[in-house]
Amino acid sequence: MEPLKPADTVVPVEPPEPEALARLATSSNAFAVELWGRIRETAGNLAVSPASLTLALTMAWGGARGETAAEMKQVLHFEGSAEDVMGSAGRLLQAWNTSAGPALLRLASRLFGAKDFAFEPPYLERTRTAFGAPLEPVDFRADIEATRRLINDWAAHRTEGRIPELLPPGSLVPEVTRLVLVNAIYFKAAWAQPFSEELTQREPFFVAPQAPRDVPLMHRTGDYRFAQVDGVKVLELPYEGGELSMLFVLPDAVDGLEAIERKLTSAQVADWIDALSRERVHVVLPRFEVNPGGSLELGRVLGEMGMARAFDPDRADFTGMANPKNPAERLHISKVFHKAFVKLDEKGTEAAAATAVVMISRTAMRPGKPKDFRADHPFLFFLRDIRSGMLLFMGRVADPA
Repeated sequence: MEPLKPADTVVPVEPPEPEALARLATSSNAFAVELWGRIRETAGNLAVSPASLTLALTMAWGGARGETAAEMKQVLHFEGSAEDVMGSAGRLLQAWNTSAGPALLRLASRLFGAKDFAFEPPYLERTRTAFGAPLEPVDFRADIEATRRLINDWAAHRTEGRIPELLPPGSLVPEVTRLVLVNAIYFKAAWAQPFSEELTQREPFFVAPQAPRDVPLMHRTGDYRFAQVDGVKVLELPYEGGELSMLFVLPDAVDGLEAIERKLTSAQVADWIDALSRERVHVVLPRFEVNPGGSLELGRVLGEMGMARAFDPDRADFTGMANPKNPAERLHISKVFHKAFVKLDEKGTEAAAATAVVMISRTAMRPGKPKDFRADHPFLFFLRDIRSGMLLFMGRVADPA
């Protein structure tokens, strides 16, 4: 498998027009925060990539028809036609992949389809053109584990080995699996103002009010965008190049994160960003790594959010993707697997994620004392593309140890 080309060997592509870009980011962020509300009860550290999920599900939506397409459109908060959304998403993906900035942001998509199954040529052309996602014919019948390993190896390669097993054993069924749509995202960037490792020291992090745990806490005082509103402190740390940043949301109360998550909306996130202003801030952050043992299976959650038809073999309509004469061979989604990895330290951040949709049939510093942002208890983080406003990753650090 050929690696993605380095940014300096390709011609940069302009992103979609600002209006289309804003619609796409608003849709993806709204979907992401609603999804978070459904999975937030998962214990411990947690992360997802809204960008990866949105792009993978957009590829599936492009082949949906009728009420199936309408339900998916509503859950994904899309505006406009599938052709318009896929076009905008594809332009944004290409712009990220060809960026010549110092931050490395790469996304890749691929369709792994049964070689003995007929897919609609217009659908294959749209996904190939918009997402650079060609169809790779595979044999789901002869050796399903070899095919699973092939798909996992593709995702691992595209995420620099950070997502080694997207599809768990038993996730593909040889008799019925016809198509797996996969999206992978990889990000690596240095802070615009790195932390000094010499200042990092072991200090208490309160996983609960009476439960301190000594972890390495990084220290830095600098000029950052900061806000203190509605019981939270909000801090934005930019990456080198200024096109991407990490937003941290720290509740004032040590045990206040659950209440913040329970009321979280995409409008709230936008309000936090709007409230930011330039301040001199003393920042204390833990190093952390969010690296779950297995993938999240989001099929049930997505069905509960409103796209139930897509998962129903009797009602799903993906005839834009494949339209076999025998109704029993028509496609529906069986599972959606997603896994995200985020690592943060003094130098910067590395993050990766992958999503698989399995289809089956049947400025100037202010004077005075600096503000204090001491993340010594659970907090949220949002890795965002500043130009589009899209959330690339979001997550929770409950215990950096």
